[in-house]
Amino acid sequence: MDIQNIRAFLMVAETGSFSRAAERLYITQPAISKRISGLEDSLDCKLFDRLGKSIVLTQAGEALIPGYRNILAEIDESERIVSALRNRVSGHLRFGTSHHIGLHRLPPVLREYTRQYPDVELDIRFMDSEQAAELILKGDIELALVTLPDSVEAPLVTQTVWSDPMHCVVAADHELAKLKQPRKEDLYDYGVLLQSHNTHTRHIIDAALQLPADIKIILESNYLETIKAMIQHGLGWGVLPESMIDDTLNKIDIGKLKMERHLGTLSHSTRTLSSAADALVNMLAES
Repeated sequence: MDIQNIRAFLMVAETGSFSRAAERLYITQPAISKRISGLEDSLDCKLFDRLGKSIVLTQAGEALIPGYRNILAEIDESERIVSALRNRVSGHLRFGTSHHIGLHRLPPVLREYTRQYPDVELDIRFMDSEQAAELILKGDIELALVTLPDSVEAPLVTQTVWSDPMHCVVAADHELAKLKQPRKEDLYDYGVLLQSHNTHTRHIIDAALQLPADIKIILESNYLETIKAMIQHGLGWGVLPESMIDDTLNKIDIGKLKMERHLGTLSHSTRTLSSAADALVNMLAES
């Protein structure tokens, strides 16, 4: 059923004229005639009788008017609802994030977000990047804020929000802190606390430092706060984001060694984001 044909039919019925209906709808008279003919063909009945220069509704045409008016009223109401959703940010926003981003990056953003959009109900779930990708593909969450891989396979898409430089660190009284020109090979003689295997952060570390297979690994964990606390207490060296390094830790600067990861949004390319999710993505881009 063509809605434009229905609008044309109701306008002709209201004005009693094809020409006046065409003027009201800002189209030509032949276009009005074509729409009425299309509607009559689809219904297999006449809707108007042409009596000289006048037209009158047939019995079938009279019978259709109440129902067609209701149809257009429902369509207009649905369009108003959708328009309101676009203009008013509200609803339930479920998204995933890593512990690091949730602790060190998100709080100021979410503080402003909840101030601007008090009608949004947040449901934040902490998870690894790999788990977030699975839940997005299943449709359980709309988007995630995580450490981004170098590439993702469709239908997943990423958008970088923050660059996150990383550095080798030790406690201030650790033996490595005393070296004036440390090399990465110097690290191999000491125990290390590392991010878990099969994480994007660990891949960056392994590629940059080329750790030997027999290096002493004291701890593997996804919780950077735990790694930081153990490094602070002198249990070994590790790699932490620059945003987590304070005066309780000592950076180990190794020549031109550079480690950097990217943090940002992960989402489904074919999923239409809710107004709440779209507002958060825009706020992150501005931040």
